[in-house]
Amino acid sequence: MKIKILLVEDDTSLGFIISDHLTSEGYDVTLCSDGKEGFQRFNEESFHMCIFDVMMPKKDGFSLAKDIRKINTHVPILFLSAKTNDEDKVEGFRSGGDDYLSKPFNTEELQLRVAAMLRRVNIKTEENKSLHQIGGYLFDTLNFQLTHPDFDKTLTKKEAQILTFLCKCTNQVVSREMILTGVWGQDDYFVGRSLDVFITKLRKYLKHDDHIQIINVHGVGFKLEVKS
Repeated sequence: MKIKILLVEDDTSLGFIISDHLTSEGYDVTLCSDGKEGFQRFNEESFHMCIFDVMMPKKDGFSLAKDIRKINTHVPILFLSAKTNDEDKVEGFRSGGDDYLSKPFNTEELQLRVAAMLRRVNIKTEENKSLHQIGGYLFDTLNFQLTHPDFDKTLTKKEAQILTFLCKCTNQVVSREMILTGVWGQDDYFVGRSLDVFITKLRKYLKHDDHIQIINVHGVGFKLEVKS
């Protein structure tokens, strides 16, 4: 099994250099050029580690890390930045980062830091992570399958992505902006209307368990409430 790394770097040349080096070391690297694209890709695939530039368009690295930490608390995050003062490094750790590498750096140091961070986590943890118990339902995020004793449905990709967001934050409010950016990569009016349609469909699918409801928190987002 190859270790998958999400690399988000807006400097095209540097991004390709880092990606090529890590690929030559045996890693499977996905390269994105801005924070919004990075967040969308993170929610489409499973990654063992993230490497984020700090200063990026659309969504900076610190904001990207904060959003990821709301849905995933364990994936290692390494920041790359030309900012070297202590305040920026502290902000990086506060936003959910695990390590901070100042630019310019040599690829050998990057490789050693990546290897050290991966040693701290258990890479063999992907099994059964695709299964979520939602009240009386079982949701298989890998195969988009939602099952209940009285119901069985293969969800569309976007339905599954939205429900995955809500599952990861069960009984917590998830902002509309986070769902829209993570699923569509943008948060304009038209995709916002599409989100409302998908939420209505998911409510219909989950109606077989009275302990489950998707609550609309006005002006904020949605909450998957599962009562015990």
